[in-house]
Amino acid sequence: MSLGTKVITTKSADDFAKMEVAGRCVAAVHEAVRRAAEPGVSMKELDAIAAEVIGEHGCRPSFLGYHGYPATICTSPNNIIVHGIPGDYRLREGDILSVDAGAIYEGWHGDAAFTMAIGEVPDEVRELLVATEQALWNGLRQAKAGNRLGDIGHAIETTAEPHGYGVVREYIGHGIGRQMHEAPNVPNYGKPGKGMKLKEGWALAIEPMFNLGGAETAVLDDGWTVVTADGSLSAHFEHTVLITPEGPKVSTLPEPVLL
Repeated sequence: MSLGTKVITTKSADDFAKMEVAGRCVAAVHEAVRRAAEPGVSMKELDAIAAEVIGEHGCRPSFLGYHGYPATICTSPNNIIVHGIPGDYRLREGDILSVDAGAIYEGWHGDAAFTMAIGEVPDEVRELLVATEQALWNGLRQAKAGNRLGDIGHAIETTAEPHGYGVVREYIGHGIGRQMHEAPNVPNYGKPGKGMKLKEGWALAIEPMFNLGGAETAVLDDGWTVVTADGSLSAHFEHTVLITPEGPKVSTLPEPVLL
């Protein structure tokens, strides 16, 4: 998904408070989908659950209708990296599933993703999920005023390196606020101390994507679904983080967390 604007917007405390409401909604979607995701459940059924939860929280879905996207959430099983459209596919024992959700509250967005195992999976697959989530938290801790974008990317990339994972480069994190995709781009690779300096009042969606094989990607004929070029499994984790005077604040949790 492309950036919606080249402008980096600075948010007030009140703006951040609304983003936290959107973030709690996203966290509730994640919780509901996690509970429901089991063998035999279809992607369409998970999408319907997400739509219901978003409505119950007084929010609107960020994704539905975005550049024509036809669903409430993205569901990406196995070798699908991101932007999988919920359809008739039913989960099977041993699958992994990435779920990306976004919500809007009074014009402000929250955006987050997770990957889960459906039943038992091989150790190397579970390690992929653990490492990708750890990379996310390593990146989130770098999202503080005075640091640079390269500090975030470096923290993520160096988490992948010991495992030999493919770090996806074509799809990256982004600024977020009144639009789901704002500047700046937030790559999952980089050099410490390099890149744009981070400022208080910014909000970022940080989202590492690691592949068990190579980093190369391909887009299916639907124009949305991004898969690994070599068919390997892929994991994706994401949170929205607010850059506050006190430090990075993760807003897409049941209760925001200051790091």
